[in-house]
This record gives sequence, C-alpha cells and structure tokens, in this order.
Amino acid sequence: MRIVFFGTPEFAATSLLAIVDAGFEVVCVVTAVDKPAGRGQKISESAVKKAAMDLGIPILLPPNLKSPTFIESLRSYQADLGVVIAFRMLPEVVWSMPAMGTMNLHGSLLPNYRGAAPIHHVIIQGETTTGVTTFFLKHEIDTGDIVSSREIAIGENETVGELHDRMKHIGAQLMVDTLGLISQGKWHTTPQSNLLDIKFAPKLDREFCELSISMCILDFHNKLRGLSPLPGAWMKTPYGELKLIKGRIVAKDTQNANVGFEISNKRLIIHLTDGDYEILTLQPSGKPKMMAKDFLNGLKK
Repeated sequence: MRIVFFGTPEFAATSLLAIVDAGFEVVCVVTAVDKPAGRGQKISESAVKKAAMDLGIPILLPPNLKSPTFIESLRSYQADLGVVIAFRMLPEVVWSMPAMGTMNLHGSLLPNYRGAAPIHHVIIQGETTTGVTTFFLKHEIDTGDIVSSREIAIGENETVGELHDRMKHIGAQLMVDTLGLISQGKWHTTPQSNLLDIKFAPKLDREFCELSISMCILDFHNKLRGLSPLPGAWMKTPYGELKLIKGRIVAKDTQNANVGFEISNKRLIIHLTDGDYEILTLQPSGKPKMMAKDFLNGLKK
C-alpha cells in the first residue's frame, strides 16, 4: 500500500514516524514551504519536513495545492492512500487522487468539535473526555465517514499543551492501527451523525483569547488552560496587558467582596464574581514569560 502523507507540525510528524516505524510505505511527503520564524526571522523547516528528511522520503513543498506542476508531481507517486494530519484544506483534485481516497486524523471525537482548534475548544468548554478519530475526507470539512476512534480522559487542570502532547502519541497509534485494518481489508466506515447540537472548534483569534473580569471562575480557569501555552489567554490589567500562562483556583477571600486585582503576600490574585484565582505564570507584553512573583518583584513601587 503506497501512502502519500500530508502534514506540517509536530503533531503530524509523530504520526509520520510511527507509520514508517510500523512498516508502511510512505512514498512522498507534502508539507508547508519553509518560512521565516521567530524574532530573528530565520528560515524554519516544518517538523514533518525534518522527519521526512531523516527518513529519506521524497518531499513536495507546494505553495499552491492547485498548481498543475504540483498535481502532476503528486500523481507520479501513484499513491493508493492519502493520509493528512494537521495540514491545510486539500482541494478535491488532491484528496480524491489516491485510489482508496484520503484519510484524516482529527483531534476530537467526531462529529463534535469539527474545525481548526479541537484540542483547545474541548478544554475551554470544560469537557472531561475527548479523543482522536480517523475518517475519510469528503467535500464538507470534518464530515467524512469514520473508520476508528479512541477516547481520552482530560485532567481537571490539564492545559492544551499537555493534552496535545498526550494526544499526538495516542493519535499516531490510532493511525497505525487504522492503516493495519485497511491493509488487511478488515475495515469498515460509519457515517457521521448529523446532530442538531454538534459542537464546533473554529480557528482562534486574538479577540476570542481575551479573558474578562466578569467571567465565572470555572469558565475563567477552563479558558486560561485551554489556551496555554499557545496562543495564550490575555487580559487587560492595572499592570498592563498580560498573557496569562498558568493559574489556579484558590479559596475565596471572604473579607474582600470586590471584583478586581490584588497583590497579596507577593501573589497576584484576581477576585472574580464567584471565586478567587491566583496567577502563577504570565508574560508581559514584549517580554519573556515569568513566574508571577518575579513579575511582582519587578513592579515599580
């Protein structure tokens, strides 16, 4: 079974390595073009490209997925199956090219949390379980027939970064298991249900990532950890705009009924309407992240 693999970040690279390690034939990798990154704007290669180079797999870096040159190059690999993980939307001419179609690994239990940021949104919404799903692509995004899925418990204080790092390995194993079923002809698909109350996971923007003093404490905690470490929840404070990286719910100060910010015993406390929240790690605008106590020590008296 000849596989062409589409992906860009570390989440996808973990699956690529697992697929090859399991003995499947990846004949070509398609990933993002090299681009400047970081403060020095040095040219950066994607995690998938680096993995493919280490594995000696041919690489295609198309700036345009509809380019005739790219389409012909891709067709020359005569793939039986496409596998796409954490990559941009593929045009039909690409995902329909492999003889068996193209399969995706999605970071939720479909049909819920379709969209670009499922791992973030399950935490933001306070879910206690999530999962990974393999399914075949069709026209509407994240709606194709499901091959397999695996449920994952979410810790009550787990951040999106921590959940991501667990899911990339669980997802890689699910993809390997799914490919095993397909190669043995033991697989079948299940159409996704079209529930009226399906939850979605749209792309995150700066406005969405803002925290408010008017939020209830549980929503505040879930949103902070659901955006940590990236892209990061942020908030306007008396000490400037801060990105809040880590915090915890603490006992309510019954002597202080006011809503707002307080520095108490070198601790940064946010008094919300129904509870108190301590910020442990933060990042001031234009500065590196730091412990809250170090930030407070640096404030002008």
